Amino acid sequence: MDNYEPIIKLLLEAVKGNISSIDKKEDTNEIPVGISNRHVHLSQADMNCLFGEGYQMTKIKDLSQPGQYACKETVTICGPKGAIEKVRILGPVRSKTQVEILAGDSFKLGVVPTVRLSGDLHGTPGITLVGPNGSVQITEGVIVAQRHIHMNCEDAKQLNVHDGQIVSIKVDGPRGGIYNNVVIRANDASALECHIDIEEANAMNINSLSKIKIIK
Repeated sequence: MDNYEPIIKLLLEAVKGNISSIDKKEDTNEIPVGISNRHVHLSQADMNCLFGEGYQMTKIKDLSQPGQYACKETVTICGPKGAIEKVRILGPVRSKTQVEILAGDSFKLGVVPTVRLSGDLHGTPGITLVGPNGSVQITEGVIVAQRHIHMNCEDAKQLNVHDGQIVSIKVDGPRGGIYNNVVIRANDASALECHIDIEEANAMNINSLSKIKIIK
C-alpha cells in the first residue's frame, strides 16, 4: 500500500491543479463593472466660456479607463423645465461637449432622452450649461449612455467578441438578470470594464464589486 501513496498524492495534486485551471478560466470571463452617474465632458471652447480663458481643470481622481479622470469642478445643467446642479466634469477635454444624464433626469430637465454611445451626438437634444464664469447653450450633445463594455483587442480575442458587436450580459444575485443591447468597444487604449449607469445598477443590485458575464 505504501508504494501507492506517492502515486495517489500525484493524482490528487493533478486533479487539484485542473480544478484551479478551470476556476481561473472562469474568472477570466468575469468582467468588472463601472457605474456612472450624470456627468459632463467639455470642449476647450466651452470650458473657456464657463470657467474663464485658459482655465485648467483640477483632477481629483483617475478613472478606470486610461487617461480619463474626474474633476473637482462642476456645472449646472438647465433644460426647459428645470435644472440640476453640481454635475461633475470628467476630463480630458473633448472636441465636442457631451452631457450624459440618467433617464429619470429627463423629466426634471424637460428633455427627450436619447440612448447613444459616447461621441454619437448627431440629432441629440441640446441644453444650457452654467459655470462660475458664464453659460453655454449647446444645440446637441445630451445623451443617456448606452450600456457598453470597454476592452482591449487581446480581451476581445479571449472573450471571442469584436468591436461594435451587440451582446447580452448576465448579472447574478437576488435581483440579477440579463441586460440586452450591450455594445462591445474594443481598442488598444481601453481597459476591461462594463459601463452601466446608476439606474441600471440599482435595478439589479449591482455595485462596484459586482462582476458580469457576456452571453450571446
